[in-house]
Amino acid sequence: MLTRKQHELLMYIHERIKETGVSPSFDEMKDALDLASKSGIHRLITALEERGFLRRLPHRARALEVTKLPASATPTPAKGGFKPKVVDGVRPAVAANDMRELPILGKIAAGTPIEAIQHERDRMSVSESMLGSGEHYVLEVQGDSMINAGILDGDHVIIRKGDTANSGEIVVALVMGEEATLKRLRRKGASIALEAANPAYETRIFGPDQIQVQGKLVGLIRKYHH
Repeated sequence: MLTRKQHELLMYIHERIKETGVSPSFDEMKDALDLASKSGIHRLITALEERGFLRRLPHRARALEVTKLPASATPTPAKGGFKPKVVDGVRPAVAANDMRELPILGKIAAGTPIEAIQHERDRMSVSESMLGSGEHYVLEVQGDSMINAGILDGDHVIIRKGDTANSGEIVVALVMGEEATLKRLRRKGASIALEAANPAYETRIFGPDQIQVQGKLVGLIRKYHH
């Protein structure tokens, strides 16, 4: 059995694909169901996927396919667009244990080419309490270059997208437009130093125009392997 919201979302996606040939964006789904945040939509989509009603098409942003409809499906009339009935206008407050789904964009190691971390490989549910505002993504750490900062091989780091950072913050930096690396950024006069947190790796110094900040570290998730 689907919940009312799951059913509403599935029917909305189905109608939109039928009308336009593409699945609606998360913003459109959020507005159609009158939800306060996109994390609610991510959760509904995951639930529909697990129950076999929806399939995410790999390698394409926001591409969804309706694989089956519930027995109780009654198509909504196309004219006037889709507007689910809202029982009352009160939006629930975000609970402290609310989860948000973030994209995992690949592995980051010393010398990782930028192409290697630009495609969503998977998703991970992360507690809203770790995130705050802004857009976030997850990277898997490969190697031991940040081990003294407590970041180990195989850890997942949560990065808040952004192009600024203060000296001393751990960032994802794009070096010379082609290499993405996770390092501590230090400003030294006009230069920028990228410091590893492992004495086996040397600090690298760059001119200000050779480094672009892609985001900064806001959280760490470690999966224990028994």
